[in-house]
Order: sequence, then structure tokens, then C-alpha cells
Amino acid sequence: MSKSKKPDFRPNEYVVYPAHGVGQIVSIEEQQVAGISLELFVISFEKDKMTLRVPTNKAVQIGMRSLSSPDVILKAMTTLKGKAKVKRAMWSRRAQEYEQKINSGDLIAIAEVVRDLHRSDDQREQSYSERQLYEAALERLTREVAAVDNGDEAAATKRVDEVLVSRAA
Repeated sequence: MSKSKKPDFRPNEYVVYPAHGVGQIVSIEEQQVAGISLELFVISFEKDKMTLRVPTNKAVQIGMRSLSSPDVILKAMTTLKGKAKVKRAMWSRRAQEYEQKINSGDLIAIAEVVRDLHRSDDQREQSYSERQLYEAALERLTREVAAVDNGDEAAATKRVDEVLVSRAA
């Protein structure tokens, strides 16, 4: 991949930034940093009340991508229906792997984390760190599903919940 490959993201477009999830490009601006002129994407994460500036020439390299296609959303939902694959490793090692999957920005990997950490009512209680990871993964998943399905986060949450509950039944 060439260093100066410019992605074709446009203002008002929703994108996925691996470490933060779904955000909206507000504008593309020119800024002087250490005497060098940089072109930056200004990305707003409304839910987190956060604004991020990403150099346009580094966007692809750091994993910024467009929203998933409806096909990928379907694949993620199918992943949620699968049987939880909980490794027999120590929790700290598993937690690290889950964290990496969540921050990868890969929707299927995030769906795997949600699937593996989901607990139905009759199962044992989750630890605090387990619940934190589960909620972070669930939020990333539902935000992207909502953005692909035209922004209704409540409907996306309901859709994901239905898949998780149907799996438990």
C-alpha cells in the first residue's frame, strides 16, 4: 500500500474508526502541525461527545473504514447465533484477546466477543471486567448496525437482543 494513498471518504459520511467505533466525518480541514501542512478528517463521535482529527494520508493505514455492507451485518448476526467459544485460558489472557477484537474495528470479531460474553438470565453472573467488555462490544456492534440501517439505535439494539435471546432458547 502506498504511503500517500488517499481514501475517498467524504464529509457527512459515517465511518468506523477501530478504537472508537462509528463516527461521522464533519469536515476535511488543512492544519499546520510542526511547520508541516496536514490535511485532516474531522470525525465526530456524537455519543461520546468527542472529536477526532485523523490525517487523510494515514486513515487507511490505521484501519479507518466505511460502514459494513448489509451482507457483513448479516454475517455478524449469524455469528451471534453461534455457540459461544470460550477458551480455557486465564481470564486476563482472554480479556486481552477480547479487547483486541473490539479495537480491531472488525464487525465479525466484535460479534464474536458479544456472542462469547453474552449471558442469559439463568447463567452465572458476569464479573465487572467481563460486563465492561461485553457492553463495549455490544455498543460497537449496535452502533454500526444502526448506522447501516439508517440510524435507529433502539431498533438495532432490539434486533441484536432478539438474535441473542433466540440463540439461548
